[in-house]
Amino acid sequence: MPGTADAAAEAAKASDPRAPHTVTLTINGRDHRLSLDARASLLDTLRDGLGLTGTKKGCDHGQCGACTVLVDGRRELSCLRLAVMAQGRQVTTIEGLAPNPHTLHPMQQAFIDHDAFQCGYCTPGQILSAVACVKEGYAGDDDQIREYMSGNICRCAAYPNIVAAIRQAKTEMEA
Repeated sequence: MPGTADAAAEAAKASDPRAPHTVTLTINGRDHRLSLDARASLLDTLRDGLGLTGTKKGCDHGQCGACTVLVDGRRELSCLRLAVMAQGRQVTTIEGLAPNPHTLHPMQQAFIDHDAFQCGYCTPGQILSAVACVKEGYAGDDDQIREYMSGNICRCAAYPNIVAAIRQAKTEMEA
């Protein structure tokens, strides 16, 4: 029965997690049709598959926040999300945060104004978390900001400047 063998081979291929899955991901407002391993993280897909290296790989365990992106406007750790799970969602990386290539997002400008970075490695994740902090209503005071941002580690200890930047950007983002 040749048909039975073909069906069994197709079923085995479909259950193989290494077999490529075709997905369409909307990243920074653009659709990207990709063939992915179902186990690929969103982080690795962004960096290795799409060349969006602004999203950083820090711990790869969801503990440092360097890989933070916005998914449907809410912050998420891209190292903990499978890329295939982002299908049908709007993903924003640091490369897509600004309204156009010639204008910075208010949070990006505030980070510059307050020197809220030193080495810069954690900065993209910090900025995206800071945007979510304001949008989700957790930027009421410095303590609330520090609590919300506690999932993003800055090894250079620019924390006071980060809080000041969030306070500045909050007024522009809410205007």
